[in-house]
Amino acid sequence: MKIRIRDNSIRLRLERAEVDRLRDKGVVKSHTAFPGGQRFSYAVESSPASVQPVALFSDRTITVRLPETIVLAWANTEEVSIHGEQVLDDGATLSLLVEKDFACLAPREGEDESDMFEHPDKGTVNC
Repeated sequence: MKIRIRDNSIRLRLERAEVDRLRDKGVVKSHTAFPGGQRFSYAVESSPASVQPVALFSDRTITVRLPETIVLAWANTEEVSIHGEQVLDDGATLSLLVEKDFACLAPREGEDESDMFEHPDKGTVNC
């Protein structure tokens, strides 16, 4: 799983096995290790109790919780992303985006793209 954070925006990209795990087990987790034994963790959860995408932050972990019905529809179709917005305490908005991770159109050295989704534009661009 990849995470991109920019200002009030969180974007998570999941490979095929991760989408399957989220659909079947209800959670996908990952982390980044730092010196001193510190870890930054992030997770996507599917919840039957959720009605809209929300983000939580606790104990150095970002958790994006998605409605189970939306996850099931997304995982079993060609749908690319799940988007949501969450109003913060100060009135600002936190944008949430969970996407299927596509293979690049042009090969990149050192990248393992074996579990990524086929890019929808594959075959239309000369590499």
